[in-house]
Amino acid sequence: MEVRATQRYVRISPQKVRMIADTIKGKPAGAVINALKFMPQKSAGIVEKIVRSAVANADQNTSIDVDDLVVRNLFVDQGPSLKRFKARARGRGARILKRTSHITVVLSEGSVQ
Repeated sequence: MEVRATQRYVRISPQKVRMIADTIKGKPAGAVINALKFMPQKSAGIVEKIVRSAVANADQNTSIDVDDLVVRNLFVDQGPSLKRFKARARGRGARILKRTSHITVVLSEGSVQ
């Protein structure tokens, strides 16, 4: 049985979150939470919160054993970008894109790959 948690419109670039996502796929949920807690990246704290939410969602279902959960998939999609302008030399302006992400974590019961 699969359990998922999503967080949308997170104010971080998808590229930065994908670096963390690739390191935790296929690992047990407890080990993932412990590893993310000690990573220095901003995205690690965001992903840890989403994994905790997915574990809490699984805890609501009585047929799922929370200790056997494994991160099956973690995908990061690009959300809308906030467009800003920064003043440059000679009266010009440069566009700044503040990117957002949609993060989805899928947990399922099973053995580690």
